[in-house]
Amino acid sequence: MTDVVFGLDTFGDIPEDDAGVAVSDAAAIRQVVEEAVLADQLGVDAIALGEHHRPEYSISTPETVLAGIASRTSRIKLGSGVTVLSSDDPVRVYQRFATVDALSNGRAEVILGRGSFTESFPLFGYDLKDYDVLFEEKLQLFVELLDEKPVTWSGTTRAALENADVYPKTESGRLTTWVGVGGSPQSVVRTAYYGLPLMLAIIGGAPDRFAPYLDLYRRAAEHYGTVAHPVGMHSPGFIADTDEEAKELFWPRYKVMRDRIGALRGWPPVKRHEFDSEVAHGSMYVGSPETVARRIAGAIQSLGVGRFDLIYTAGQLPVSARLKAVELYGEKVVPLVRDILAG
Repeated sequence: MTDVVFGLDTFGDIPEDDAGVAVSDAAAIRQVVEEAVLADQLGVDAIALGEHHRPEYSISTPETVLAGIASRTSRIKLGSGVTVLSSDDPVRVYQRFATVDALSNGRAEVILGRGSFTESFPLFGYDLKDYDVLFEEKLQLFVELLDEKPVTWSGTTRAALENADVYPKTESGRLTTWVGVGGSPQSVVRTAYYGLPLMLAIIGGAPDRFAPYLDLYRRAAEHYGTVAHPVGMHSPGFIADTDEEAKELFWPRYKVMRDRIGALRGWPPVKRHEFDSEVAHGSMYVGSPETVARRIAGAIQSLGVGRFDLIYTAGQLPVSARLKAVELYGEKVVPLVRDILAG
């Protein structure tokens, strides 16, 4: 399992400067670029930027930031995590990521999702009652666009296309495209039906509870006669020199973010013992490089995934601590995990 891909994910959380003051949206975006450049230098395989339309996050157009990163990096894969396809136009999404692919010499990849947050729907004039049909129809169209041939398509969520050719074309002839899934069996089956790679958002509980989803994906792909690609997973975490430092940096900022979002979803405030349990046994990878590497390796081995992405930002973590986390991930965690998997 030494060929596992290792990535980093961020939504562009607004960090603190050295004085403990939240930086501007613009500074937060520039900070993500610097972190991506560092990750590229350290040999991290991929970075994924999530699309959000909330005050806590600075990135609303991942592909724009990825284009900036493309100009300053040479090898790291550049993706979204996720692009909310339901409230966007598939043709424009394809064109924007094909453009990033050109600027990065073929390093672009898009992870499409329905979106666990719904702010984009009213913002762009979509009705949440159409949540399912929007994604189903738009994914169907996007898959047709991947062949880079003239498309004829009709549906209920956008204007029909008649023998429409879409530009720019990619040099490889196909844009790398994943589907991000948060835990819906129907979404897993749909991904297999279209023959696309599956990225699982595992953000709580023991990771091995998702093993049935990997099995379902493979069985569905066999049923439909499509390819079951290596499955990816992304989960939150944070790395510092010691376990205690990582937890004390991460916990208070995570709690603010988790409780703010939880209040909108009817969740009770998170307790410290719940956090500690998740760090020890669940899907939160917080600690020293050795601790995080051991836990990531365990998750990869228990599920048999081919990619692991660490969501390395949560709330107003200090800029310096975020850079250190990226450094430790690239220099220590990834090599340690590779050693464990090869052992």
